[in-house]
Amino acid sequence: MKEEYLSALEYIYSFIDYERKSRFPYSATVFNLDRVYDFLNELGNPHESFKAVHIAGTKGKGSTAAMTESILRNAGYKTGLFTSPHLHTFRERIRVDGDLIGQLEFADLVESVKPAARAIPGLTTFELITGLAFKFFADQGVDVAVLEVGLGGRLDATNVVHPVVSAISSLSYDHTELLGHTISLIAWEKAGIVKQGVPLVTAPQKREAMEVIADVCETQNARLIKVGRDWQYRPIRTEDLKYQYFEVWPGKNRRSGEEYRIQLLGRHQVINATVAYAVIQELRKHGLVIDENAIATGFETAQWPARFEILSRKPFVVLDSAHNKDSAQKLLVAIQELLPHDRMHLVFGASRDKNIDGMLRTLMPLADKVWATQSRHPRAADAEAVAEQARSILPGKTVMVTEGVWGAMEAAMQEADEADLLCVTGSIFVAAAAREYWAATHPEAASRLLWVDQAEWEALQEYRQTTRENASLR
Repeated sequence: MKEEYLSALEYIYSFIDYERKSRFPYSATVFNLDRVYDFLNELGNPHESFKAVHIAGTKGKGSTAAMTESILRNAGYKTGLFTSPHLHTFRERIRVDGDLIGQLEFADLVESVKPAARAIPGLTTFELITGLAFKFFADQGVDVAVLEVGLGGRLDATNVVHPVVSAISSLSYDHTELLGHTISLIAWEKAGIVKQGVPLVTAPQKREAMEVIADVCETQNARLIKVGRDWQYRPIRTEDLKYQYFEVWPGKNRRSGEEYRIQLLGRHQVINATVAYAVIQELRKHGLVIDENAIATGFETAQWPARFEILSRKPFVVLDSAHNKDSAQKLLVAIQELLPHDRMHLVFGASRDKNIDGMLRTLMPLADKVWATQSRHPRAADAEAVAEQARSILPGKTVMVTEGVWGAMEAAMQEADEADLLCVTGSIFVAAAAREYWAATHPEAASRLLWVDQAEWEALQEYRQTTRENASLR
């Protein structure tokens, strides 16, 4: 791996990195969008050079963004995709036409923004990364960039864009210490991305969340498009655990419906796909030419790993990035509908600031054995503390403790029979570590599982072990 790339990583993580912190002040003073505007102005306002789709939400925003970008790319547009966090390499966060930013491209990009970064006191890591992405998209001549909100919406660094269309995926309780302890307050923060006159597509929401979103849209004179009302959907079938088929149609006009298939499994992904479809229809209204074949191919080829991702069938091994109670419930439904099994081994680890109790209470009744573990991320909850919490919920359940995800995977795989299910969840960082374990122990799957080549992945492992910034690279 190029030394210039490592040096660039060290530079961006030398700034204030709130992704590593469990608790911090959440206010317009700490997350100052004026600072982001000033930084972008120093860079020549790259965010004004491309059309944007802006997507917020608690869960599903990454999947929705990936499907939207895939459709646009298949329609012939040069696309940018900005997402966070990443699974295996930082380069996943910034993509053009589906390709990760290159190591040297990233190093050169970081070097080019250093004068602008020095001119802006208090710049955070995520604000810097956002500026990097926007500049790269502008330099590459991107037509349309699909931007995933990092945290919340109202104060997120991405909220400086004026998009063609915005979207909000499913809302539930997450980051409550920051965004609020009611679904209405969370919805208000997420709806902060709504811009004057810019249409907003929303997934089905709880009544109180939808009321807030509707009020904000009315205030901003932003047309509100509701999935479940303006665009209806119906899951049809799953084919050999490779694709699921669904139908989408406008309003009550079922006869004009279209059928598509996606690789992302679970009923919740049909909702995410329908949000993406509605976004595409709004882009069409704004002059983008997107034919039916591009939509079908974009849906069929879109990938978003570690979301109900099946690695093996004998036994079933499934990874999911569920990190709150709502997403754990959706994972549970998908398991019950799609993965028949004798026993379930649950490998579980989570961040300290998540609703660990809610997730465990949802998943443990289905599990025959729990393997409490933790990722290397600095926000990871201690594996022993997770185990104690699990034992207090169901005292008779067998709960084992393994400090590392790889150890948990190894132990669970040794006990799992062919008719069993091994489910790994609780955190995107735990799911990422499990993917890396699988790639290391199943060389034939490595090229499919890792976004990077083997040499870079191995170098990243060594780098994480030898630098104080190792956890940030997760």
